[in-house]
Amino acid sequence: MTGVPAEQLSNEALERELKHLHGTRHDTFLHGSEDALYFHTARTQELEQDYLRRNPDRVIDARRTRHGSRELSGQE
Repeated sequence: MTGVPAEQLSNEALERELKHLHGTRHDTFLHGSEDALYFHTARTQELEQDYLRRNPDRVIDARRTRHGSRELSGQE
């Protein structure tokens, strides 16, 4: 694995790395080698897990859940 281990990144660096990985995901999926896709997935998972560990009380937007979205739009 390349890159600084997630637990060694500052909060700002962690968010910056996640933003970059999310931005490059589609291109890696469509055009990257099997190894590139594997490492991209592994690095994204490492950083996302560390983000969730650091932010257990993050605010969840109800529109980002199936139930909340249906409720807000008046669907049952």
